[in-house]
Amino acid sequence: MNANERILDMAEQLFAERGPARTSLRAITAAAEVNLASVHYYFGSKAGLIKAVFERRIKPMNAERLRRLEQLHQRHGEIIPLESLIEAFIAPALGLSRDPKHGGEYFIRILGRTYTDPSSPLEAYLQELHKDVAERFRTAFQSALPQLDHDELYWRLHFLVGTLAYCMSGSGTMRLIASSRLHNDTDTQQLVHRLAVFLRGGLTAATVPHPEQPHVS
Repeated sequence: MNANERILDMAEQLFAERGPARTSLRAITAAAEVNLASVHYYFGSKAGLIKAVFERRIKPMNAERLRRLEQLHQRHGEIIPLESLIEAFIAPALGLSRDPKHGGEYFIRILGRTYTDPSSPLEAYLQELHKDVAERFRTAFQSALPQLDHDELYWRLHFLVGTLAYCMSGSGTMRLIASSRLHNDTDTQQLVHRLAVFLRGGLTAATVPHPEQPHVS
């Protein structure tokens, strides 16, 4: 493993344990057994290293999402079967969260720290990393769900992403809320299928009129 990869691996692990703000470059270089100049050579700065940690995991995940989406368009045309569309979006993310060789728990913990900190300077950067995927999948979901207006589709996709993030966080919290019968060794494809079925139900549910606000005299 070269110095570049060692730095990224150690940064990912330490960021997950302490958070990027509380992790010094000296701690990372000591763990990676490289000198401080190596970080500046490969990444320019600590900010550049943090971005590289995210890019290393998010870019391949999103590339796989788009590859699956393109395959579905070639097979089905503009309107893709909803469950297949859902699986194309969620499967790469769930696979990443359950693969220790490609981030796994460490990377998901970093994402969790970032998304729960509304002041994180990385928020805009992460949105930019996801921009192309978000736009292309939103268009595909709109074609698959023509009965939903723009606002309703926005909220349902918002809930879809939230549910996916919850499932990516691991089975520990899931067991606390659901039951102790959930297994750590659940096959990833089985989890993808179960989640896709659940999300399809939410996306296709009948639209309920928003209750009127009570009149205040």
